Amino acid sequence: MDIDFLRKELKKIHIRNVPNADVEVVNDSSLKMIGKGRQGAVFAVTDDICVKVFGNEEDCEREYQALSMGKHTNLFPKVHDKGKLHIAMDMIKGVDLREYLQSQPLTPELSAKLIEMLLTFKEIGFERIDHHKRQIYLLEDGNLKVIDVARTIWRDRVYPYPRKLLNSFGEEIKQQFLSHVKELNPKLYDEWLHYIRMEELSRQICQVLMNESTKKQNLDKLCEKLLIRDNEKEYIKHLHGLVHKVFKEEWVKMMILKGMDPEKVMQKIDEHWDSLKREELQPSKKIRETKKSKVKLREANHVGVPKKRYEGAVVGIKMKPRRFY
Repeated sequence: MDIDFLRKELKKIHIRNVPNADVEVVNDSSLKMIGKGRQGAVFAVTDDICVKVFGNEEDCEREYQALSMGKHTNLFPKVHDKGKLHIAMDMIKGVDLREYLQSQPLTPELSAKLIEMLLTFKEIGFERIDHHKRQIYLLEDGNLKVIDVARTIWRDRVYPYPRKLLNSFGEEIKQQFLSHVKELNPKLYDEWLHYIRMEELSRQICQVLMNESTKKQNLDKLCEKLLIRDNEKEYIKHLHGLVHKVFKEEWVKMMILKGMDPEKVMQKIDEHWDSLKREELQPSKKIRETKKSKVKLREANHVGVPKKRYEGAVVGIKMKPRRFY
């Protein structure tokens, strides 16, 4: 392959990503486009080599990283050249699994190869242990090759079972594949079935929540119970706790950077905070002691004066005589 010629021709190709659609391609080169998708377009370079041109550098880097992670296996095409927006690799000569299953059955042997593919994904460190059937190719010798692996090392959602592969099969072939998995490894089958049932249950719960009518007026009234800002005592109490928590977290971070033991730092902070609380309580204690002293003083001034009441008059205190008619 003439790399200089390839790179010269690639300058005449422009790829633009389109949200939720295949890329837009402007091809003024001599290379023939043989396919395109969401990330880029593929062009034939020779009978044995193709080049994938991407719409952005990020997708190109992820694809190259994924191919590099699996280069010691036979599952991925060999890379011949890499640029900011292109990867030249072996041309895969085979039939993708989607087309194959339209005319041929899913055999236990093929299911075993698909499980081996997932196992390879796991062993080389892919984040998503899954792949769509249209991105899996069957070669003439019966082996598998995969393409478009950029999303296997990064994905915003990762499922605990090969959800994309199973759903791409359709219900009938999906059940055939699961039956083969059950025969090969019942434990793996049970785990996948568990997650499938959890997904079905989650979907049912979602429908219930979406169809449930919420009584907004009653909810507004109930929400009043969650408000504390207008209650000065509760507000100060919770604000005090919040400040304490933030101070503790930030101080621990700073001390960790200085190489100190975080447990000891938190203990010191708690001790310091407790001492502040005790100091805050001291004025109240003094007030109580002062009140007690005043009470004792009043009691001392009335020593000898009987407290027993008799007929509405305190004994020892002169009162005017009452007249009875």
